Amino acid sequence: MAAAAFGGVFLLGNLGGGGAALGGPSTTVVIAKQQIPLRHQITAADLETAKASVNGDGSLEKAYSNSADVVNLVAEIPISKGAIITSDMLARDVNLVPTGLAPGYLPLASGFVAITVPTGEQQGVAGHISIGDYMTVIASGQVQIFVLNTSGGTAKTLSGSVTKTVFTNVRIIGLGPASSGVTSAAGSGATTSQQSTQTTGISSSLTLEMTQCDSEYMTWFLTNMTVKYTLESFHDYLTAPPSQPDASCPAVTAAGGVSPKQVDARYHFTQLVGA
Repeated sequence: MAAAAFGGVFLLGNLGGGGAALGGPSTTVVIAKQQIPLRHQITAADLETAKASVNGDGSLEKAYSNSADVVNLVAEIPISKGAIITSDMLARDVNLVPTGLAPGYLPLASGFVAITVPTGEQQGVAGHISIGDYMTVIASGQVQIFVLNTSGGTAKTLSGSVTKTVFTNVRIIGLGPASSGVTSAAGSGATTSQQSTQTTGISSSLTLEMTQCDSEYMTWFLTNMTVKYTLESFHDYLTAPPSQPDASCPAVTAAGGVSPKQVDARYHFTQLVGA
């Protein structure tokens, strides 16, 4: 994998561009404000700037001076908190970062699970959804599926179709299938993979971070309704991924099952056409 290897020693000064760095002449560089995992699409919240100087024969040629130049690029390697970010650490397209290099565990907060859902060109925003993005989920179907006759009498008569956004701020933590080559953010066209060919195209699945309770609802929607995804603006992303259990579903054991009754009680589909 690409790595930031320089012949000299970098000396960082005060963060935020203030203060003089130790050593020789200093320059503003972009550094990791927090640990950035492999294949993470970088947001402004991941970055800050510092003054840096070089002792020895090192170079800051591949470093960035403006955080805006780094936002939306993808980490090709894990980046430690405080590390100077350079172009050979990053790729422009997450689909070109090999999944085989991913860690043996997914970046899930306590109480959350990973669930893989199907996608395609029209269902999944023409392949524009990438790892680190946040999306919404829309469910559409016939309202009649929510009408239950549990008392032995005549069921209510409802007809028509309903469409509603059922999830927002759903974090994408995986794509499948992925490509085999890695194009550096420096834009040279070279790849870090030894393979000479690349496999690109629309992903067939998305792996999401959700609670187990929401995963049950997602599974019900996929089984009983038509599901589509929309991609949120990066301005609306969560400032940081979940780090604590969700109070509404703190553990996988909190999931209690889903039926049309639970779905309508939560999302009020029948109220859209009149009860």
